[in-house]
Amino acid sequence: MEQNPRNAIVITTIFPPTEAARKFSQLPGWHLVVAGDRKTPADWSVPGCTFLSAADQEASGYHIAAQLPWNHYCRKMIGYVHAIKAGAGVIVDTDDDNVPKRDWSFPEFDGEFATSDDGLGFVNVYKLYTDMHIWPRGFPLQLITSDSARLDREKLKPANARVGIWQGLADGDPDVDAIYRLTDNTPCNFNDGPPVVLGSGTICPFNSQNTAYRRELFPLLYMPAHVTFRFTDILRGLVAQPILWAAGFRLGFTRATVVQERNPHDYLKDFQSEIPCYLHAAAVIEAVKSAIDPASGISDNLHRAYRELVRLGIVPDKEMPLLEAWLRDAGA
Repeated sequence: MEQNPRNAIVITTIFPPTEAARKFSQLPGWHLVVAGDRKTPADWSVPGCTFLSAADQEASGYHIAAQLPWNHYCRKMIGYVHAIKAGAGVIVDTDDDNVPKRDWSFPEFDGEFATSDDGLGFVNVYKLYTDMHIWPRGFPLQLITSDSARLDREKLKPANARVGIWQGLADGDPDVDAIYRLTDNTPCNFNDGPPVVLGSGTICPFNSQNTAYRRELFPLLYMPAHVTFRFTDILRGLVAQPILWAAGFRLGFTRATVVQERNPHDYLKDFQSEIPCYLHAAAVIEAVKSAIDPASGISDNLHRAYRELVRLGIVPDKEMPLLEAWLRDAGA
């Protein structure tokens, strides 16, 4: 991917500077933006990065600043807005415990890639990069052992694609659900392999761990703040996919370019927080497909999607004012 010093890597943190933050701040052609929180140490500082303290956020004038809850993962949306207004062409979303490898990068957004057929429904992309019995957080549990959810590399075909979002994998402790961690929890180092692009109607959950967005799709960075913590980025990714397809873009996956040194978690609490993922993944896709209009833009379709999710009771109605504030801040 072409380097541009205005391209941004965005994280939020409540910890002192981590190895990941220090390494991301040193990557040429990228600028690290860190959204603090009220729990973040007051003296947080890493050379070469922009740190947005709680006071900075309150003084920012951003519409979302007063509406976002404090001590919450979604504070990172302040970082997205900062990067958008600074002119970023690409925003990479990641966390303070994902350490970039020496060859950290993403493929170009436009090109020829190994591509799946359209209309396959949910597929487990992790299985293209490992033989382990592992699946991404948000993957429908009823499909974990199903042959219908398996992609074979031999059946992928080279095709030109406009990739809107790249999901990079993570070695060590990748983004899996609490059921995997409670029942197995074997570390995973993925095999190298070429990028994979999913056709329209072929779905895989993606997260906020190592994920690149192109400028046309910045509105889809919106992270719902009024659902459970372990559902928020998964819901974002599920909502994004039908909107991507309607706009002529595709979702791509690429090899592991970070190593996750995971912050402490209570796996049972994670399970409780993930219950909406287990219950609603397929319903979210169908709701968004039914709500959007291919003739409408990204932002309008995002608004349509959340209105439908509110109507169905998957998202509370208090999400809408925050979404509308985000769309104003994002210039959409």
